[in-house]
Amino acid sequence: MAFILGIESSCDETSVAIVENGEKIISEKTASQINIHALYGGVVPEIASRYHLEKISILTKMVFDESKIDPKKISAVAVTYGPGLVGPLLVGLSYAKGLSYALKVPLIGVNHMIGHLNAVFLFDRNIEFPCMVLMISGAHTEIVYMRSLNDFEIIGKSIDDAAGEAFDKVARMLGLPYPGGPQIDKAAKGGKPSYNFTKPKTEGKYDFSFSGLKTHVLYFLRDNKDFKLEDVASSFQETVASILVDKVVEAALEYHVKDVIVAGGVAANSAVRKKTEEASLKNNLVFHFPPLKYCTDNASMIAAAGWHEYKEGRFASLDLEAVPNLEV
Repeated sequence: MAFILGIESSCDETSVAIVENGEKIISEKTASQINIHALYGGVVPEIASRYHLEKISILTKMVFDESKIDPKKISAVAVTYGPGLVGPLLVGLSYAKGLSYALKVPLIGVNHMIGHLNAVFLFDRNIEFPCMVLMISGAHTEIVYMRSLNDFEIIGKSIDDAAGEAFDKVARMLGLPYPGGPQIDKAAKGGKPSYNFTKPKTEGKYDFSFSGLKTHVLYFLRDNKDFKLEDVASSFQETVASILVDKVVEAALEYHVKDVIVAGGVAANSAVRKKTEEASLKNNLVFHFPPLKYCTDNASMIAAAGWHEYKEGRFASLDLEAVPNLEV
């Protein structure tokens, strides 16, 4: 039995969790900064760092108090060390190092995106390898071919904006508050996909590009003053969802896999989920999503990812550095 303490602070959520054997969440506490950064239309790194500093020790105490687990029973401390904002990353990483040293347990560095994958495996154990992964977040849009948990290959990625970034930028154009993804999803429910927005082409078959789509929306709003906001939101969302799902389905069929994982914040998008349901029926594929709550950043996914590293004895030293642009 192994209790892994997970710490996540890569952006605007401070989260601490204890997970048993990579599959049972014993306790998790998360403090979101969305309301703070909404005032600025996006995450302000310095403010985020200060907020993490204020909350991280409080959340850790809450997790230990709720779980009734003696800190001496913690097997390892797993922490996000990238990718993300350097200031917030350093807060979590420094705190995790201190805990690791004080508790005399190993330190495990976790790639934030691998954490998102484990948000799926944490709740769904019916995934067969090899499988395909659609990773969609505010900073990443990638298609990954996974042969096993430790053997994967990126076969497609965005050459410019990530899908989540495009959602935020278009939401800003429409005057919708931060974070843009949920706001566009909400607005789209009252509209229809009646406008035809471009689907940018890429040289790589499984690569993505959202910059041209974002520009098309910008010019459309400039040249059409009588548009319905809800219809623009619906049309944009429908276009993005089609691009994402069509490409991962094509990849799954070419690589002859049955299971497709969809992870990251944009995995919560209703249009993406609806299109995967349609694709599942049409192509005999099985799509796997994390619960809505665990699409966003959380420490349970970091602890779960850390458990796999713990089993293999892959530990980090106390001089582990934050890597803001860490690749999968």
